[in-house]
Amino acid sequence: MPNPTRAFLLGPLLKGVSRSFYLTLRILPAGMRDPIGLAYLLARAADTIADTSLIPPAQRLALLLSFRDQVNGAAGDAALMRRMAQEVGAQQQQSDEKVLLESLGPALAILPQLSESDREAVRGIVSTLASGMEFDLRTFPDEASGRLAALRTLDELDRYTYLVAGCVGEFWTTMTYAHMPGVLKAGPDTMLALGVRFGKALQMTNVLRDCGKDLRIGRCYLPAALLARHGLAPQDLLAPANAARARPLLFELVHHALGHFRAALDYTLAIPGSAVRLRLACIWPIVIGLETLLLLVDNPAWPDPARISKVRRKAVYRVMAYSLPAVASDRLVRRWVEGLLARIEARMAPARAG
Repeated sequence: MPNPTRAFLLGPLLKGVSRSFYLTLRILPAGMRDPIGLAYLLARAADTIADTSLIPPAQRLALLLSFRDQVNGAAGDAALMRRMAQEVGAQQQQSDEKVLLESLGPALAILPQLSESDREAVRGIVSTLASGMEFDLRTFPDEASGRLAALRTLDELDRYTYLVAGCVGEFWTTMTYAHMPGVLKAGPDTMLALGVRFGKALQMTNVLRDCGKDLRIGRCYLPAALLARHGLAPQDLLAPANAARARPLLFELVHHALGHFRAALDYTLAIPGSAVRLRLACIWPIVIGLETLLLLVDNPAWPDPARISKVRRKAVYRVMAYSLPAVASDRLVRRWVEGLLARIEARMAPARAG
C-alpha cells in the first residue's frame, strides 16, 4: 500500500524546497530518486538549521550536531524534533521550509525503509554535508556582528568545496553503481574522483556568484592568501570601486573552476548515450554552471550583490530544450561544453595575458 506521508515528503514538499534541483531529480532513474531525494530533504533541513541567523550560532551548532546524531541512528528524540519545529521552523519565511522542519520525524522514519546500502550512503552524505555547515558556524562570525572573516588558503577552500559539494559527487556515483550496475564506462576509483571534482566545480561557481552576499554576512570564502597576492584584503571587496582591481582574482578562481568543469565533462561522457536520464542530470548543471561563469567574467561589478550573475529561468529552459537532441551524442555534448569553456577562456585571455 502506498505511504501517503512518504509520497508527500518525496513529492510536493521536496519540490517546494528544492527548486531547480527537483527538475534534475525527476529525470533520474526511478531507483535513485528516493534515496537522493531523502538525502536532499535531510541536508536541506540541516542547512536551514545552520543558516537561520535569528538564532545564535552556538545554539544552531548544538541543534545541527544533535540532528546529525539523529540521522546517524541515535535513539529517536521527540523533544529535539519539537525544538527544531519551534525554534527553527518558527523563524522561516518560506512555508515549505517551515513544513520541512515540522516533518523531520516522518522524514527520518523513511531511512529504515531504504535498503541497508542506500541507508548508509544517505547517512554518510548528510553527515559530511553537516560537517561543512559545522565548519561555517565555527569559522565565521555571527552574521549580525559586523565582523568579516576569510578562509586562509586555496587548500582550505578546496577542502570546503569537498565538504559541501564534492562529497555529493561521490554519493551520486555510489547511487549510480548501486542502482544502475554496469552503466558507467570507467571504474569506481576514476568515477568517484571525477564525481568529487564535478561537485567542486558547481560549488566554486556558487562561491563566486554569491561572493557579494556572503561578504555582507561576514563570510569571505575567497582565500586571504590569494587576496593578498592580488593586493587585496577581504574588506576591499565590499567597496564597489575595487571591483576592477578584483577582476584578476576572479579570473584566477574561474580558471581553477574550469579545470573541475573539464573533469565534470569527462564524468558525463563516461555515461553511455543510451542512459539519457542520467546524462541529462549531469549536462544541465554543467551548462548552467558554465553559463553562470560566463556572466561573472562579463560582469564588471561581480562582487556587488545588487548585480548578481544569475542564469535566468528562460535560459534554463533553453538549456533543457537544446539538451534533448544533443544528449545521446558524445560529439554534440563535448562541442557544447567545450564551446562554453572556450568562450569563458577567451573573455579572460586579454586580462590574464596582461
